[in-house]
Amino acid sequence: MFRKLATAATLALTVFFASPQAVQAEDYAIDVKGQHAFIQFKVSHLGFSWLYGRFTKFDGTFSVDEKNPANSSVSVVIETASLDTDHAERNKHIRNADFLDTDKYPTATFKSTKVIPGADETAVIEGDFTLHGVTKKISLNAKHVGAGNDPWGGFRRGFEATTTLQTKDFGMAAKFGSPSVDVILSIEGIRK
Repeated sequence: MFRKLATAATLALTVFFASPQAVQAEDYAIDVKGQHAFIQFKVSHLGFSWLYGRFTKFDGTFSVDEKNPANSSVSVVIETASLDTDHAERNKHIRNADFLDTDKYPTATFKSTKVIPGADETAVIEGDFTLHGVTKKISLNAKHVGAGNDPWGGFRRGFEATTTLQTKDFGMAAKFGSPSVDVILSIEGIRK
């Protein structure tokens, strides 16, 4: 639900993070093969506790322009059937037509439209998020985590982002039981 959140993202957050090596926009691929990226969510369970879950299959890219962070961007695609709440029957229920309807809507997507740099290596990333056949403008609150050379000869950059989605905005409020879903994205990208 949110993985486009996707996440996503979601991702261009790393946009304001100063690295002396960068002199122009840098393109990154989200490191999903190395399991260094996560899209997680939490939702109220009947008002008694929190139910946590994640999407295990997604992919995306982001571009960081340190000299002009507003030119940064992010794009993410999430496979909605990869939803995992660590409970097989619940997963099946959330994937069905009452909620995500993953057979009809196999992907959720996020494409940034604007990056607004903030203080202390933060930013707001605005973009179009499509879930359950509905596209809405959402904002991700992002913070740069770090950037630098990795032990394998590459260069990596990471960030964390959060957003809250309203279930009614995506046509699921009547059946979902909770008015909102909190989404947490932890993203690490490898410079191309």
